[in-house]
Formats: sequence, C-alpha cells, structure tokens
Amino acid sequence: MCGILGLLLHDPSVDAAPDICEGLSLLQHRGQDACGIVTCGPKGRFFQCKANGMVRDVFDEKAISKLIGGMGVGHVRYPTAGSSNHAEAQPFYVNSPYGIVFAHNGNLIDGPSLLQYMDATAHRHINTSSDSELLLNLFANNLQQTGKFRINEDDIFNAIGGLMKQCTGAYACVAMLAGFGIIAFRDPNGIRPVGVASRRSSSGRDYLFASESIVADALGFSEWEDVKPGEAVIITRSGVSRKRVAEHATFAPDIFEFVYFARPDSVLDGISVYRSRMAMGDALAVEVDKVLKERGITVDVVIPVPDTSRVAALNLAQKLNLPYREGFIKNRYVGRTFIMPGQQMRRKNVRRKLNAMALEFSGKNVLLVDDSIVRGTTSKEIIQMAKDVGAKKVIVASCAPPIRYSNVYGIDMPSRTELVAYGRTTQEIAEAIGADLVVFQTLPDLVASVRQFNPSIPTFDCSVFTGEYVTGGVSEEYLRQLESLRADNVKNKLAANSQEGKGEGSMVNGFHDRETMVASSGPINRADDTVGLHNTWNVS
Repeated sequence: MCGILGLLLHDPSVDAAPDICEGLSLLQHRGQDACGIVTCGPKGRFFQCKANGMVRDVFDEKAISKLIGGMGVGHVRYPTAGSSNHAEAQPFYVNSPYGIVFAHNGNLIDGPSLLQYMDATAHRHINTSSDSELLLNLFANNLQQTGKFRINEDDIFNAIGGLMKQCTGAYACVAMLAGFGIIAFRDPNGIRPVGVASRRSSSGRDYLFASESIVADALGFSEWEDVKPGEAVIITRSGVSRKRVAEHATFAPDIFEFVYFARPDSVLDGISVYRSRMAMGDALAVEVDKVLKERGITVDVVIPVPDTSRVAALNLAQKLNLPYREGFIKNRYVGRTFIMPGQQMRRKNVRRKLNAMALEFSGKNVLLVDDSIVRGTTSKEIIQMAKDVGAKKVIVASCAPPIRYSNVYGIDMPSRTELVAYGRTTQEIAEAIGADLVVFQTLPDLVASVRQFNPSIPTFDCSVFTGEYVTGGVSEEYLRQLESLRADNVKNKLAANSQEGKGEGSMVNGFHDRETMVASSGPINRADDTVGLHNTWNVS
C-alpha cells in the first residue's frame, strides 16, 4: 500500500514542496518504508529528493528548500511485490519522451508479459522489480508513439487509454509532465483510491491529487471529488480536462481501505471511513451477542486494540450496553506492525508498541475488538499480554471476516500459509492465537456496513476473504510466484544483503553504487547512479 500526491500551484514562482511534504506526512499511515518528492521548476527542470525512511526523517528544511518549482509529485511506500531497496523509492522518472515523473499505488498482475513487451517490442529498460516503473514506461512508450514535438490533452488521454488496455490490476497513479502539468488516473475497477480538489489562491486556483481526502482538508482545499474508475484527469495552469478512457468495468473499490488502511477522517468514494467503522461496530455487536449467548459467556469490559478498531469498539460497547475501556496504552513512536516486513520484527515491536494496564484486565472476561486478524502474530502477543496482567478470559471480535487469501492488488498479505485463518476453522484460529473465543464479522454485514453510505457502488473487492479477484487473470501459478516474491524470508534476505553491502563500494548521493543493489527485473547497466535525476537527499 502506498500514498500518492500531486500538486499544481497557479503561481509558478511559489514552491509546491512544503505543501507536498505536509501532505505526505498525512499519508504516512499508507507506507513507512520510503518517501520521495519531485518538483518541476523553471524551464521544465526537475528537482528530486527521495530515500528510505519516514517523511519527517527524509524531508528537513534544507531538503525542502532544494525542491524548486510550483508543481510536483510525492509518494510514500512500503514494499509489496518489489523490495525495500532504496532504488524503488518513488516517484520514478524517465526523460523520454517529454520528461515524465510518476507515482503509483497498487499492483499489476501481468508483470511478466509486460516486461517481455518492454524488452522485445518497446525496447525500454526496466531497472527495478517495481511494477510502478513498468506502468511509467508503458505510459511513456504510448506517448512516444505520437511522434510529436509537443503533445496535447487528447494525446495524453489516448496514451492512458492504451495503457489501461495493456495492463491488468489495481492502480491509482499521479504523473507530471515537464513544463506541462499534472495527471491522475485510476484503474477501470477503481480498486485503489485517488481524488482531486482545488483551492483559491491570490493568483488563481491551485489543484491537488491525493490518495485520501484528509490531505485536501488539512491543506485548505475544497470540492474534493474522487477520480472515477477508468478516468484520467489532466490539470495545467490553463484548466482541467477529464475523460473516461477505459471500457466499462465493475466498480469495486477495495473494502480493506475502510477496514484498516484509510484514516478515519477521510472520505473515499463518497463514504466516510469513520461512519463505515461505526456501522461495522454495530453489525459486529449483533454477531457477538448471538455467539456469546450460544456459548453462555458473559463479558465484563470491551477494550479496543489501538488504533484502527477504536471507532467500531465504542459502537459495539454501546450497542451491547457494556463498559468501554482503554486497556492498552500505545507508544506512538513505534511504527505500525502490519506494515513491518518480518515476522520477528513484528513480534518484537508489539510489546514495544503497547502496554496492557492490569487495572482494566485483572479478574475480568475481556472482549478485545480488532479491525482484522491477518497473520495472527500481533493478536497472539496482545492476547498473551492481557492474560499476563490477569484477564480471566479473552474473547476477540474482528471487524473483518477471516482473511484466507492473498491480496494481489497492492496490500502486503503475502503467503496464504502465513495467514492464520488459512485452512483453519474459527475454533482453530482461536487456539492458534491463544484466545478463548474468536468472533468474526460476516462478509454480508461488512459489505452492508460500508455500502449503505453509497449504494451506487455495486460491489467491493473482497478477495482477501473470498479468493475471488474482480479483475480476473489471477492463476494459481501467479499466486505462487507472488507469494515467493513477497515471502518474509525473501524480504529478510534483501534486508540482510543491503546491510552487508554497507561500507563497500562507492557512494553516490548518499547511496551505495549498483554493485550493492539487489532489486531488479533484469540485467543492471553498470552506470553511475546519477544517470537520471540528481537526488538531493543527504547532500550538503
């Protein structure tokens, strides 16, 4: 999962970088592995700063001051099918044609065939294992076919329409053409979110693209509107152009955005994330009440697992007329464990991140409410923490149904065998995580909780619960390949290789040379890292 942002200020003499940086900090929950900003200044020159790390660590005042220009693109990421190598930090850039900067959230499921096309037909070199680079080069190659000295909006719409015919998967993208403007487009199923907003400035209108509406709210933009499935939006200082460039497909945004990923103060596809989580809590309360009565179990207190489940837990407690308490105190300076790349790191960070207060657990039957149970690593540690401070019984209620299948659209749920619900009954899941009882939200209740706020959405992507993929084209062979790429042991190996490379080789822009790079879809030309955009990160 990633966060994307594009900004065009009407006054080109005002730098866009400070607003982009602030916007990326508001999207930090969507990825903590790496971040980057590229701006476009006078005469179409690009200025870049990107690196592994959090927004606050990469972009200090000095770094932002070097990002010149009144429009730019930003990105925060964590690795899915690619690696956590710094070479895959976005935005990506190609100089031909016209100079294009590109940021992407999602995942393609036809990467191998596209790589073959890039090599054999388009003759474009793909330097990383990131499908974002593939998308960029597909777009660039389609623009190249115009053969024009200067292109217009129709040429861009045609290029994006061609791209949507060529590739399959989930993608919300923001691009910038040197000296021209910014562009956003969304896959035909609308699986990943992106929207557009504007604000009045002293000289005219500024425009923003972002993954979530919270960015627009915080930066003073209004008139937020989601980019429609299969739609492309082009913004220049002369105006805004919008066009549906893909054939009709089933609109199916990813329901996991509402369960976990999006901020509660965001609105996605006309649905308040906050309201949808309230509804999840109401629906879950009915299911919990039914199961508890069947088992003859009473509950003394409802405690949320911070932070995402708080809204649902409060509504559940109110509906069941049970006391709601904050039993876990969170250290806010430790990252989200779901995004952390290794099982051992996740397990270690749970206890660094949360502390259980014995006052709320001792001698009580506790109902813990969580947004979902993925690998079960975090749940197992939290349940044990509750028991360590004296809980008599620990019942877990999940706002989401059992997650039994891989996500192929950009969420890092890798191997099916790593999912605690895979091949297990509800009782076996409870035993695996050490709970006395586990209650899951039903899928119809989850869908209804979200869809009630925008009935015009026909369905949602629920593939992690059902194994049914809305785009089609997901074979068992593809799933095995994806699981191999994403498996924790592969990521750990990549991280280890990166660590071993430190201190060896030459340094360019604060990074080691290509001899220490480990993530590539093919042969790497032994060229200097400064080929392309100069990276101002960590440069005095």
